[in-house]
Formats: sequence, structure tokens, C-alpha cells
Amino acid sequence: MRIRLDADGIVDFVKTATECDFDIDVEYKRVHVDGKSILGMMSMDLNHVLTVQYYGHSARFEQMLARYAVV
Repeated sequence: MRIRLDADGIVDFVKTATECDFDIDVEYKRVHVDGKSILGMMSMDLNHVLTVQYYGHSARFEQMLARYAVV
């Protein structure tokens, strides 16, 4: 899924991601970070669309992703 985050969105994303019992990866170009890491997420370039890959199911996580989704 492709998303765009701002500073407040990062906090929301990481908080929701840490509740999940599966891995979440976020990438932009060649940079890959753990979606549960606040420092890793803050190092991402927020001026660009990020790609999220996750390896499980959580309705709450998917609802949060939908708020930041880029069509």
C-alpha cells in the first residue's frame, strides 16, 4: 500500500503498528525501515509517497492505513 505521512501521522502509524503481531516494512526508493520504529520512520523523507508492506492482518491497522492512503 502507498501512503503519505506527516509528523503527526508518523506517531499514529508507529503507535498502531506496534500493536500488531506481524512485521511491517516501510520503504522509499532504496531505504527500508521497520514500521514499528519511531526513529526509523522519522528518518524517512516525508515529501514522498512511502510504500508499506505488512505480513499479517489487523482491521485497526488497515483502517489507519486507509486514512493515509494515496490513490
